[in-house]
Amino acid sequence: MPSFPWLWLWLSLCFLLPLLHDAKRTFIVQMDPHQKPSSYLTHHDWYSDRLQSLASTTPDAILYSYTTAFHGFSASLDPHQVDSLRQSDSVLGVYEDTVYQLHTTRTPEFLGIDNELGLWSGHTPQQLNLAANDVVVGVLDTGVWPESKSFDDSGMPPVPSRWRGQCEEGEDFKANLCNKKLIGARKFSKGFRLAAGVISKEKESPRDQDGHGTHTSTTAAGGQVGNASLFGFASGTARGMAVHARVATYKVCWKTGCFGSDILAGMDSAISDGVDVLSMSLGGGSAPYYRDTIAIGAFKAMEMGVFVSCSAGNSGPSKASLANVAPWIMTVGAGTLDRDFPAYAGLGNGKRINGVSLYSGIGMGDKPVELVYFNGKGTSNSGNLCLPGSLQPELVRGKVVFCDRGVNPRVEKGQVVKEAGGIGMILGNTAESGEELVADSHLLPAVAVGKRFADEIREYLKIDPNPKAVLSFGGTVLGVKPSPVVAAFSSRGPNMVTPQILKPDVIGPGVNILAGWSEGVGPTGLDIDTRKTQFNIMSGTSMSCPHISGLAALLKAAHPGWSPSAIKSALMTTAYTVDNTKSPLRDAAGGQVSTPWAHGAGHVEPHKAISPGLVYDISTEEYIAFVCSLGYDIKQVQAIVNRANVTCSRRLGDPGRLNYPSFSVLFGKSRVVRYTRQLTNVGPADSTYDVAVEAPEGVQVGVKPKRLVFKNVGDKLRYTVTFVSKKSGSGDAFGSITWKNDLNQVRSPVAYGWARLV
Repeated sequence: MPSFPWLWLWLSLCFLLPLLHDAKRTFIVQMDPHQKPSSYLTHHDWYSDRLQSLASTTPDAILYSYTTAFHGFSASLDPHQVDSLRQSDSVLGVYEDTVYQLHTTRTPEFLGIDNELGLWSGHTPQQLNLAANDVVVGVLDTGVWPESKSFDDSGMPPVPSRWRGQCEEGEDFKANLCNKKLIGARKFSKGFRLAAGVISKEKESPRDQDGHGTHTSTTAAGGQVGNASLFGFASGTARGMAVHARVATYKVCWKTGCFGSDILAGMDSAISDGVDVLSMSLGGGSAPYYRDTIAIGAFKAMEMGVFVSCSAGNSGPSKASLANVAPWIMTVGAGTLDRDFPAYAGLGNGKRINGVSLYSGIGMGDKPVELVYFNGKGTSNSGNLCLPGSLQPELVRGKVVFCDRGVNPRVEKGQVVKEAGGIGMILGNTAESGEELVADSHLLPAVAVGKRFADEIREYLKIDPNPKAVLSFGGTVLGVKPSPVVAAFSSRGPNMVTPQILKPDVIGPGVNILAGWSEGVGPTGLDIDTRKTQFNIMSGTSMSCPHISGLAALLKAAHPGWSPSAIKSALMTTAYTVDNTKSPLRDAAGGQVSTPWAHGAGHVEPHKAISPGLVYDISTEEYIAFVCSLGYDIKQVQAIVNRANVTCSRRLGDPGRLNYPSFSVLFGKSRVVRYTRQLTNVGPADSTYDVAVEAPEGVQVGVKPKRLVFKNVGDKLRYTVTFVSKKSGSGDAFGSITWKNDLNQVRSPVAYGWARLV
């Protein structure tokens, strides 16, 4: 229900608008460019003069001049001025400016932040936007394409005086390319150069020649850009999560990889520069924390109040495939959106197979052609995978090739088919990727299909003596159900470094994400791809990580006094575990119900995270006690926590006693595990919460006390959970512990294991 002032304004406009018929409105005037006299230096000068002479306006009446896709200008005009312009021979048309609703690149709308009204309880969106101007998101990646429209700083206030960062000069990169939006750009290559010798074909500058860094930074905090798309796919207004936050980029990744020395130098610089959030869509496998460069740098960042968000990795659906599992890091998995890019494979038997594609070329027509599949017969053993050099042109020319997904990049398979003379490709999933569909901007007509349909095509190829196929493409569709679905590629738990800490923490949008792109590389990243685009669609936990980084920036703006652990807790305990059909989240790898090993606490929910009610906060000293409980020697502990004077006088009896927002319970020799947690009230005073427990069969869970009463804001109360296993054996099981009242549900997932992990 609108408030009375807004209702009054609406009623007033209803009565006044008919009286404003002669008032000025914005019109777009299309001009004939060939009629511009040579005496005018620019089209803008000509437009301004013609407008004044024909419509009796002032020179500043022009809002914009258009010179490329449209020749003309826009201006504020009254009806009489419009009539005068329409009578001019040099004017091709005059059109009233139309009001369009924002059609975003989907993730802001999917996450519910496309309209931030009401996002921050008790404050206006303008107040949140103003606060976000003081938040800096640092992105460690492949650099930045500073000319991207996502870094436009129009209307932004001056850079915060506390900022100490730089815009480094470099080859093809001037310091003035930074502005009030992109406030820092640095490069770190010494480790890479020492290992690789030279930076072949890469500019020694912060400039992004890969595209990945521009994509992640604009996802986290890119400004709004209208008419964004990838060759017409996912068209709308692009925007990052925290559109009013600042961006600083640190190029630590080069074509052969990201070296730990460079990463650590970048993190060191970012912390010193004054970033509030560090976003790192990079990582390796699991390793003890004293050997994990990212974990070490992130510990210092946490201590300095910097929130660190990292991608979980793309090694799913294999179990225990996570990277970046330190508890002071937000470990982010990937899920799908409710947007898709349908494509179809019509088979010679009349069946139409559904798939996805971002192919934007002229297509292969509507006539079916021969379909071939080289599964070890008549060609190399890798012909089924369409690896480079595996296809014989005399067997491929003029045909559609079926390729199994795996080993080499998906877009490379299409290029292999094209170079061998094929005119189309069907990319079929195997058991590893299940029903997950990832769209790619292929260089030839290509359709990706899930395992079920892929198996159907494989069977068709076996039994039909003359198999044929024709490929077609369906553009962009919205409202896909079910969504979100956990991506098959998203790395899974359990956490092999510290099994007592449940990872990943959350999932966010990571499949088919549109964001800014480097114009120094084609959308496929292949050397042969010479296409240029300002936006690209990519998939990976690299894409989900900056979504959470941007949301953390919004929470930092709303709650500047919150610690990184409090922000993490808010995002975790408010996450949801049901899709848009009100069913439990599914796993794309096999279609089964997902578990916390795949989705952690669930899919982030920004509206709830900004007012979570309670948070699990963790101090630096408690994190040190956690590290001291891991069995490392003192030098290894000191290496992790960046303190030479640590003696480990305080240890947690069990690493699972860390005040974490989730639980990972391991039943070993003892069938009883007991943990104590502490909650901090960040909601209203006089708040009461009651506990609700979900436990699997064979586990008894007791919570004391069952009710928490917080008298004041900031009060801290403890509770103890006793987990009792009534069985022995192996396997995994899951449940939850939720503290509830009428305003909030503070939910913690619980994972149970009966076999001690090594």
